[in-house]
Amino acid sequence: MLHLLSSIGGVLIVCALIGIVASGYVKSPPNVAFIISGFRKEPRVLIGRAGIKLPFLERKDVLLVKQISVDIKTNGYIPTQDFIGVDVDAVAKIRVKTDEEGIQVAMKNFLNMSESDIVSALTDSLQGNMREIIGTITLKDICNDRKKFGDEVQEKAQKDMNALGVEIISCNIQRVDDENNLINALGQDNMAQIQKDASIAKANADKEVAIAEANAQEQANKAKVDAAKIIAERNNELALKQAELKAIEETKRAIAEAAYGQEKETQRKTVVVRTQEAEIAKREKEIELQTREAEVAEKKLDAEVRKKAEAEKYAAQQEADANLYVRQKEAEAQLVEKQKAAEAIKVQGEAEAEAIRAKGLAEAEAIEKKAEAMKQYGQAAMMEMIVNILPDIAKNVAEPLASIEKVSIIGGDGSGVSQVSNNVPVVMQQVFETVKETTGLDLKDIVMANSKTAKTDRNITVQTDLPLKEAITDKETNKNNDVVGAETKEETVQNKKICLRKRQ
Repeated sequence: MLHLLSSIGGVLIVCALIGIVASGYVKSPPNVAFIISGFRKEPRVLIGRAGIKLPFLERKDVLLVKQISVDIKTNGYIPTQDFIGVDVDAVAKIRVKTDEEGIQVAMKNFLNMSESDIVSALTDSLQGNMREIIGTITLKDICNDRKKFGDEVQEKAQKDMNALGVEIISCNIQRVDDENNLINALGQDNMAQIQKDASIAKANADKEVAIAEANAQEQANKAKVDAAKIIAERNNELALKQAELKAIEETKRAIAEAAYGQEKETQRKTVVVRTQEAEIAKREKEIELQTREAEVAEKKLDAEVRKKAEAEKYAAQQEADANLYVRQKEAEAQLVEKQKAAEAIKVQGEAEAEAIRAKGLAEAEAIEKKAEAMKQYGQAAMMEMIVNILPDIAKNVAEPLASIEKVSIIGGDGSGVSQVSNNVPVVMQQVFETVKETTGLDLKDIVMANSKTAKTDRNITVQTDLPLKEAITDKETNKNNDVVGAETKEETVQNKKICLRKRQ
């Protein structure tokens, strides 16, 4: 029961909402704008479309946006620029602007106003603008160019209409009157001027007709004389032409007779030449026939010889193919033997590579152990190594001097040779300084450690720990043992290879 009541209540609420929305549905025609305001900050404008107005929260206002005709009259005689009073009746077509800015201004001025109210509100402004324009032009300009006058009124009034949100579509002048009937006088003056112009035009036309007739007669007489003259000249030309044609005819007849004789002789010669050519052609045909018969015989003989040569060639080719097959089989047998030999060499190479690798590993291990010993004994080991290579350094420095066979001294005091020999101690001194900068060891002090001066005056000694020597000796012994082991291993590999070859 409760469920049924809740369902009925929901339906009633939905129906109520639909009724509220339906009551707020509005649709504006294309010539009327509906202004919906109240709930939102900016009012909504509906022109030719539908919308929803919230009941009790929003209101609807109407603004006419259709075209409206406004009758503009001066209501009296207004002086023109030439001080002639005129009474003008015009009609302006206006419309409220529908752009965003224009409709906002129009809402403030014409909201909910009828067409007559809008016309009444705009008439005074339009009339004032037309009076101002009348004072700036002459009566003749107003009468002769009413469109220009209407455009000026429209342009002048549009500035005021912009402030009201109105657009002037057109402005047409319907009637123009003046208080002294000067417009009719201007018409009569124009009529007289037109009649005068017509009379002058008629007289000029008559004069031109008479002149034209006289010119025509003169031209006719002249044409007759010219025609007679031309006829006489043409007759003379005709007689001359006839005589010329007769002479040409007689000349051509004589030429034709001479040409006929020449042509006859030419035809006779042509017949003789063609007879001779026919005889020559006959002989050429006979020679050609004999030549072709010889070619046929030659081709027959050539075919017989070629057939025999091809048979011999085929036999030789078969024999060559058989020999090639034998050589190929022999080459394949040799290739198999070479492959087996290559495999044996490969096995031997792999064994040798294994021995070399074992030897390299032993040497690396010995060097690594020696490096560990060096690391343990530090500076003392470095000192001993450097002292051991000092004689080799001195030998290498002095060796270039030993290779000098001849010294030529040009100029100077003869001390060039002594300068060359003095380079040895200088180089050694540079070596000592380099070692001192890189390792911190002073080789000069080491060399001078056992000198007399060192023992008596400076008391310089260089001590070498016995464990370092023993460690180095042990490392060298291990290295030699590793090398011997590697050599033994290599001999074993060689023995295996020899056994393998014997088995093969």
